[in-house]
Amino acid sequence: MREHAFIERRRQGWERLEALLAKADRGGLRTFDASDLGELGRSYRAATTDLATAQTRGYDAATLQYVNRLVARAHAYVYVGSARGGWARIRDFFRVDFPFEVRRSWPQIGICAALFVLAAAIAYGVVAARPLNVYALVPSAEVPLVRESLHDSNFAFDGTFAPAMSTAIITNNVKVAALAFAGGMTLGIVTLWAILNNGLMLGALGALFAAKGFGLDFWATVAPHGVIELSSIQIAGGAGLLLANAIVAPGALRRGDALRRNGRRAATLFVGVAALLIVAGTIEGFFSPLRLSIPVRLGAGALTAVLLAYYLIAMPVPLHPDRYR
Repeated sequence: MREHAFIERRRQGWERLEALLAKADRGGLRTFDASDLGELGRSYRAATTDLATAQTRGYDAATLQYVNRLVARAHAYVYVGSARGGWARIRDFFRVDFPFEVRRSWPQIGICAALFVLAAAIAYGVVAARPLNVYALVPSAEVPLVRESLHDSNFAFDGTFAPAMSTAIITNNVKVAALAFAGGMTLGIVTLWAILNNGLMLGALGALFAAKGFGLDFWATVAPHGVIELSSIQIAGGAGLLLANAIVAPGALRRGDALRRNGRRAATLFVGVAALLIVAGTIEGFFSPLRLSIPVRLGAGALTAVLLAYYLIAMPVPLHPDRYR
């Protein structure tokens, strides 16, 4: 049987299984009656057969991934029972779901990171060569008059304002991340534009402060919160590219199905990003204003980099072998 015919014949069964899983996600298996439980078991067995068939016939990777993920989700309920709930579900999200999705989405995140680094490097070189070029890369309203270090100009306030500043920072950063995420629906154009602008601004301002003799202080001021903040923006951009990919290259699935599949993955990334930005905003509001030496601030930035890399890349993730493929 050709793949397209196979998908069309089995689509209704997959959609019904997805509906049952969505109901289980909302309220657990305790909301199921005997009929629903029986249907869940039958649908799960049918989906496992579909997965074996698709693997044997060498169908498209997108089809295999979709059916495999469906089987994995159903397995958690059929064999584990009413899965996670409350705090356990939140714990498992940050312990398993988010870091796993970051690792699985590394191609999309990598594209955003590469664009960001390239833009920052070019902007730094252009402004280092001629500081006035900063006005060509950064909106004039956002170009500071560099008369003192970034640390002194940014944090010239009483410590009692730290909570308000932290809240404002978190809100702004989440808006930037939301733009990169939602921009995926414009075929990724707005996503890449947001990442590009972010890189240009960082590189241009870094060069501008360096030209005035405050370069090391600039990076020391950015480092404690910036590692988490900038990494989060790249992850949000990766989420946006997942949405764009579902529209541009849905594979064997219909665009609506591909968008629902990638939308779930992108939403996982964005929720995790929002949490990371709360951490970054808290650091920027409470730690960054402290009158600490440049080496201490750079050390704090290095520590956040190591911890973030461990969490997102190296930390063992306790996965069921079939989970979320």
